[in-house]
Amino acid sequence: MTDIPAVATGLDRRQIVAWRNAIFVVFALPGLAIASWVSRLPAARDLLDASPAQVGLLITGISIGSIVGLLASSHIVARFGAVTTITWGLIGNATGILIAGLAVTLGPSFGMAFVGLMVFGASTGITDVAMNVSGAANERALGRSIMPIFHAFFSFGTMIGAGLGALAELTGVPIALHFGLTGAVIVVAIMLVRRFIQSEHVIEEDGQPVSDNDHSKSWRGRLSIWQDPRTLLIGLVVLAAAFAEGSANDWLAIASVDGHSVNNETGALIFGVFVTAMTVGRLAGVFLLDRFGRVAVLRGSFLLAVIGLLIFIFVPVIPIAVIGVVLWGLGSALGFPIGMSAAADDPKTAAARVSAVATIGYFAFLVGPPVIGLLGEQIGVLQALLIVLVLAAVGSFVSSAAREPKTGTPLS
Repeated sequence: MTDIPAVATGLDRRQIVAWRNAIFVVFALPGLAIASWVSRLPAARDLLDASPAQVGLLITGISIGSIVGLLASSHIVARFGAVTTITWGLIGNATGILIAGLAVTLGPSFGMAFVGLMVFGASTGITDVAMNVSGAANERALGRSIMPIFHAFFSFGTMIGAGLGALAELTGVPIALHFGLTGAVIVVAIMLVRRFIQSEHVIEEDGQPVSDNDHSKSWRGRLSIWQDPRTLLIGLVVLAAAFAEGSANDWLAIASVDGHSVNNETGALIFGVFVTAMTVGRLAGVFLLDRFGRVAVLRGSFLLAVIGLLIFIFVPVIPIAVIGVVLWGLGSALGFPIGMSAAADDPKTAAARVSAVATIGYFAFLVGPPVIGLLGEQIGVLQALLIVLVLAAVGSFVSSAAREPKTGTPLS
């Protein structure tokens, strides 16, 4: 990471590296927040006295907010730029998780927790697109693909959040205090690093300025991206990958507690194993992509996720089930970042395409929680996770849509 073959950007090497490092921090912060919530979900479920279906509905609050945020994100980035969008998105992230924590601890109020999680989801969706747009612009400035490493820092954030969540659960820290401190860390961190994030408009190709938003200045123009078949197929790949990842984020701790009869603390630690495996997979992603290409890596990833899920669901021996969680995490690691890189292949349409692909992917977070929750009421949460295998097969089938474009060929 020290040899920076930067393209012409009007920035010196030090500025580009500082920008890259700031984006590392930005990617870590939503991961910290999400893992803080997920690691305390069994305890929140107990405080709210919620059934599996009600937990699914609660999680859907995040998904509904995320979809709204994602649909608006390309327009917000076009209007205010990625830096401002990232800053206010993360402030909203901190606010939403604090509201949810207060609702669970002081109420308990299911309705207020749902509202807080909607705010949390909307701000996360907006931040997601803005940070991927800025990350893609930084990739072009660096002259190499490092998107999996950006997403590895999201996983670093989830590792830290999961570890702190398990510690908070073990020591009996109230959820409201835990989430309040998490929110404070997020706000302070973004205020410290935002000045290093460069405008996504600085990149040049062949001496000509290129803006992520040049494709269209209108709502209609940006929405026309949804008519592009390649964008939709990449979105389907991301949908499958997001379902594999999101099902673990939403249900792994509870599935471990209810299906494998472990305590809440162990359930949080098993989730930590999953995010650690994802982090390792993402750190290895640049090497794997350079060696095998996007399509082969995607297909291998989906296969690993399927094998890991089968082991976790059907093997009742905890150490072996944890091996399944490791494979599941490794298999879930690269689908989302590869999809974001593929969506941003053309810098002129990157914001709109990233927004569209991320929106399709987030439908997994919208539909997945209630479906798994409803199935869990009938057949148990462990067996309900079998639905993830179906989407993984579909994702593998359409993985060729993410193939790297040939030099000089159109990206549509």
